[in-house]
Amino acid sequence: MDALGLSNDEWMAIALSLRVSTVAMLVSLPFGIAAAMLLARGKFWGKSIFNGIIHLPLILPPVVTGFILLVLFGRKGPIGAPLDQYLGIVFSFRWTGAALACGVMGFPLMVRSIRLSIEAVDRKLEETAGTLGANPLWIFLTVTLPLILPGVIAGMILSFAKAMGEFGATITFVSNIPGETQTLSSAIYTFTQVPGGDAGALRLTIVAIVISMAALLASEFLAYLAGKRVDWE
Repeated sequence: MDALGLSNDEWMAIALSLRVSTVAMLVSLPFGIAAAMLLARGKFWGKSIFNGIIHLPLILPPVVTGFILLVLFGRKGPIGAPLDQYLGIVFSFRWTGAALACGVMGFPLMVRSIRLSIEAVDRKLEETAGTLGANPLWIFLTVTLPLILPGVIAGMILSFAKAMGEFGATITFVSNIPGETQTLSSAIYTFTQVPGGDAGALRLTIVAIVISMAALLASEFLAYLAGKRVDWE
């Protein structure tokens, strides 16, 4: 136990949760922006199906999502087997799998936040930049992205917060291995299953609340700064 009353195993669970949540958020971000752009601006057959697939993790039981990931990305799965054989990448029962599960669960929240921001952008601003000779990529980077930045930040924080609290999909896909896949939520669950574990569960619950509140406050502050920057420009 340290000065805060946390054991080494508890610190490991906290550090792993922060690591998993951060990786899940950052890796999901470019895919989230691309998916949001497709849903907000794209016109293609199957758009409703694509939208449904993206939001499926929100309505499916997390355990079902975790099992689907295990089937697809397990060592013998259609995706996991070639990744393991040719690239040496393993997701099942590894912390990388926890990041994948958390990323999948938080992805719909990220996409929805970014999509709403994109739909709120005045297309005339982008069209004006186009008439001045800017290519679509440059228009996105210099016009669209700054305007949707508050939504992007909100989506990132929502994804991070969802990853911090994820339990069902993670424990189904990567189990609850101390030091490898035992996240904050899994550690709290473990404490509740042993006699006298209430104190440990309470300590980690307080830590989870503090981290979540800090993330929300950071989101509000960053969104405020991004909004001020757009106003100045």
